[in-house]
Amino acid sequence: MQYINELCTRAQAAKLRFAAADTDAKNRALLAMANALLAHQDEILQANANDLSRARENGYTLSDRLRLTPERVAGMAQGIREVVVLPDPAGRVLSGSVEQGLRIEKITVPLGVVAIIYEARPNVTADAASLCVKAGNCVILRGGKEALESNKAIVRVLRAAMDSAGLPADCIQLVEDTSRESANALMRANGRVDVLIPRGGAGLIRACVEGATVPVIETGVGNCHTYVDESADLAMAAEIVYNAKCSRPSVCNAMETLLVHESIAAQALPLFYDKLREKNVEWRGDEATCALLPAARPAAETDYEIEFLDYILACRIVPSLDAAIVHITRYGSGHSECIVTNSYSNAESFLGRVDAAAVYVNASTRFTDGGAFGLGAEIGISTQKLHARGPMGLDALCTVKWLVRGSGQIR
Repeated sequence: MQYINELCTRAQAAKLRFAAADTDAKNRALLAMANALLAHQDEILQANANDLSRARENGYTLSDRLRLTPERVAGMAQGIREVVVLPDPAGRVLSGSVEQGLRIEKITVPLGVVAIIYEARPNVTADAASLCVKAGNCVILRGGKEALESNKAIVRVLRAAMDSAGLPADCIQLVEDTSRESANALMRANGRVDVLIPRGGAGLIRACVEGATVPVIETGVGNCHTYVDESADLAMAAEIVYNAKCSRPSVCNAMETLLVHESIAAQALPLFYDKLREKNVEWRGDEATCALLPAARPAAETDYEIEFLDYILACRIVPSLDAAIVHITRYGSGHSECIVTNSYSNAESFLGRVDAAAVYVNASTRFTDGGAFGLGAEIGISTQKLHARGPMGLDALCTVKWLVRGSGQIR
């Protein structure tokens, strides 16, 4: 696709110029980007209002992901400022040695040109751009059609800020063609895109993992669980369950399935149900759950497999910690899993045996986030095990290079 080829060519040219930028230059550009978002807030919010209006007309149901507010724009700007104060991840010496008279150093370097395919979350546009710039990468952003006007406004502002700071605006580019063809072309831009990062639902991620010929870092679907153990403090558990499900159900670190030990289910489930009624959460459960909560609907197998991204909760009563771990192993997506317990041995067993990017004891899964983990803004949450896992901050946007200095050695 010629359009994608042109974007990639411009990104590769910008990469060569950007390689000379030092930390101070990158930080000046980032501060200009943060200030520009606030200065052009009205323009960005108007573009977002247009997107929201069109999304409603087209029956789009995840408007919370799409919506921007003054507070969210301020949060985007603050996220960029937090990236400014983080250490530059590029150019760090990881190791050094002398072998056969050769001075060998292993250093961190930018990945190069990073392509990001994501859905209707315009805050990702600013987060991804700022992280890529700080790490010394060029970024090609391909958002969803629902957020196109918002993304265009944000990228226009960010590019102008880069230019005002004396750095190439083409370090940040937006794919304005939101057709499937543009995504496919980006997935196959071998030699022009160094790595592809998909962010979104299961369908998008699967399409990228299966269809891309460029390297992919898989960010995962968040089918997250909370297991309430027999020794749990139920008042604390109720707060954790409420937060994990209800604080923002449309994000990947929200809880989708609740597992409860059978010995406390009769006491715990009515307590949790009453708490979640504040948000009119719909319950779908196994036979034991439905017997305790007549308002619950019988759960289908698929209810334990998917992200609801809504005020819907799947529930299962389990006979043991082992059974909870078996369920999580069968249905979990490797994102974030939690146990609520007062048993040290059960907590340690859960931490050691559950295979996920983030495993919690007595805390909401909603903390799986680059900012909450001290990384600044995040590029995504990786559920794979190679190169990066969990919230991906600046370090995940670098690779390594070996520098070898000799004095005429031959082999």
